[in-house]
Amino acid sequence: MTDTTLTIDNILAPELTLCRVPASSKKRVMETIAEQIQHQDEKLNDTQIFNNLVSRERLGSTGIGQGIAIPHCRLDGLDHVVGVLMTLADGVSFDAIDNQPVDLVFALVVPKEATSEHLELLSQIAEKFNDRAFCDHLRQCTDGETLYRQMLAEIH
Repeated sequence: MTDTTLTIDNILAPELTLCRVPASSKKRVMETIAEQIQHQDEKLNDTQIFNNLVSRERLGSTGIGQGIAIPHCRLDGLDHVVGVLMTLADGVSFDAIDNQPVDLVFALVVPKEATSEHLELLSQIAEKFNDRAFCDHLRQCTDGETLYRQMLAEIH
């Protein structure tokens, strides 16, 4: 257990905040997430991240409705939480609870020994994305830097 409370701003890096990503399917969204995480930390295996995200998704869609998905998984060998925020160029089918296409994605990859603190973080993210005005602000961003700043500005 660390002294640092997990918050969105200490798990999200500007390099993992992507705007208007082209993706044609849920599978492609998961591949992009895994590739981006591995690109930031080459010790991590993008195939393992992808497989873990897909395995979690098989338990039930992480599409929470209103065009939002929060894919997440645990990962062996990870010692910190990684967040990836993406807006998609076009909405993709995500088997969301409201059957609406997803265009706003916040992925969370946590260490295998994830604690209740990680669940709390997932809850914080879901609560933030429940605010329609907040989501609209994110969707209006045209580049990753603006999206990153908007995400952090809205949580303080």
